[in-house]
Amino acid sequence: MRKSIAVATILLLLSISAFAQDSEDSGSGFQFQAGINLGTDVLPDGLGGFSSWTRLGFQPDLSFGKIGIGLDITLRFKLSPAPGEDAVYGGDWIPDYEGNGKTFLDVYLPKFMYVRYGQRGDPLYVKLGSIQDLTLGDGFIVGDYANTRFLPEQRIFGLALDIDGALFQFPWVGAQLMTGNLARFDVVGARLFARPLYGTGIPIMESMQVGLTAAADFQADLYNPVVQPLETVAMYGLDVFIPILGGKTFPLAAFSDFVLQPEGRWGSMIGAGGRLFRFITYGAQLRVLGPGFIPVYFDANYDLYRAAKHDLMAVAPAGDTFTGWFASLGFSVLEDKIAFKTSLDGPFAAKPAVATDNPADYPHLRAVATLGEGIVGGFSFDAIYEKYFLGKTGTFFEDLVTAEDAVITAQINYRTGAAVLSLLYNLKYDGAGGYTVTSSLQSSIKF
Repeated sequence: MRKSIAVATILLLLSISAFAQDSEDSGSGFQFQAGINLGTDVLPDGLGGFSSWTRLGFQPDLSFGKIGIGLDITLRFKLSPAPGEDAVYGGDWIPDYEGNGKTFLDVYLPKFMYVRYGQRGDPLYVKLGSIQDLTLGDGFIVGDYANTRFLPEQRIFGLALDIDGALFQFPWVGAQLMTGNLARFDVVGARLFARPLYGTGIPIMESMQVGLTAAADFQADLYNPVVQPLETVAMYGLDVFIPILGGKTFPLAAFSDFVLQPEGRWGSMIGAGGRLFRFITYGAQLRVLGPGFIPVYFDANYDLYRAAKHDLMAVAPAGDTFTGWFASLGFSVLEDKIAFKTSLDGPFAAKPAVATDNPADYPHLRAVATLGEGIVGGFSFDAIYEKYFLGKTGTFFEDLVTAEDAVITAQINYRTGAAVLSLLYNLKYDGAGGYTVTSSLQSSIKF
């Protein structure tokens, strides 16, 4: 334990020294920001309860041109540990701490909060670290996948990579690559696409993309160990994407997907989406789903429910082919400082007479709200509410306002001068009538 404290202290001092030197070098072109935070994290103790830890962290952030790097060097400890308790939370620094199975890469890669090059939509975009919106193509297989669902307890280091052939003066092809965890390569996906009519001069069609997507989870039991390792879950899709209108005022695109999942499951959809007057976002889909098919299998909360989804994929599908729908509506103003988006999907059918465990058999809602700094004094927040199985135990609206089958995440900040007070809150329904709640209260100084 003394070694872990020494390593953390050395890294903290070296980071402060190195980044401070870069920031003072006006000729380097670097932009440097950093924060020191002190707070309290309430984390599961591995025994069915929770334990409170004091947090001391240093988070430097630098950028140079299109390159950005953020670090998270955090030490969690107890000021007055009880007899037999650890004074320092070794899970932040020690591989396989208390038999948790974490490797060296699991522990030390996440010290990088992110490494970024470019912005989404550029010919080359790379982001490594904490990612909340990994999407391949139209998102019918991988949509808004997030590797941040275990914060503040655990940070995971993932990868999102977009390459357009235009970067090499060959705009006929492109690729998207992703993995949720570079230390494990558990959830892995790729989309390769072509613009077969590029350069023909045919309006609209020359920008059409035809894509092939493959995604798999090679460790479905990674965050929920079971007696026997779970088998790989893999799926494949073909999609067509047509940008009908360009520009920033009224962009509009149409798209269609066909996807194959294990045990002969299949699903398809056709849809469209875009913006109105720059600030209203919308989308709609018509879906035809075979028995047992789960649309957007790798969704925002996949890491929380991957074992349960694996169990659904491991058995022969039952039921009939049915049609479904998806609709989204939102707005974004003041350069995304105020944003709200809600989406709702479900089947064109009454709820099953006999309850099922397939989320596609019931309506599902996701709502995301953001308030940036500078709009309401020093307050800002990000919040997500996601609800599965609407109408399964009660009516649609009765289930909508209960926490059962819900995932709630929120971060509320208040800034005054250089000081920032932050509250992080996560709630997840555990599927057995209970809830898992983690929280963190932090105060930090940004400089």
